[in-house]
Amino acid sequence: MISQALAKRPDPLALILKVGLFAGTLDITDALVYSYVRGVAPARVFQYIASGLIGTRAFLLGTNSVVLGLILHYAIALGWTGLFYLTSRKFAILLRRPIISGMAYGVVVYLFMNLGVLPLSGVPHPIKPMTLASRINGVLAVVLFIGLTISLLIRRNTSST
Repeated sequence: MISQALAKRPDPLALILKVGLFAGTLDITDALVYSYVRGVAPARVFQYIASGLIGTRAFLLGTNSVVLGLILHYAIALGWTGLFYLTSRKFAILLRRPIISGMAYGVVVYLFMNLGVLPLSGVPHPIKPMTLASRINGVLAVVLFIGLTISLLIRRNTSST
């Protein structure tokens, strides 16, 4: 009986990797589609992400900064997934209420990234304020594709709920 329970328990690192890659893919797909509709090339999206680390020179480095942006995007998604996983081990309520906790986590991630990380990063500061449509898309993408996805998939794949 105990060995069956242990056999069903996924390896935490494998779970974080699987869930983080899935959530990150949903999130970047939203960013790529939304940007494409606005006339922004996919390479520019990844260069923008890379600019958080290396500043505006990311837009001059071509493929290298595209790859860097891709790596950074998934590293961030994996980091948020790992944090949620570890927190859910400490606070079981997160997995008992995965929809509420996932959406709340998404809001926390959005606020932390937009009020903390981005202002301190090397991304170019916008000349004009963000449009309402961009803000709504940004919030919904992080809440649904990062917060909610991570919460639901961690709960689904752990046996301690």
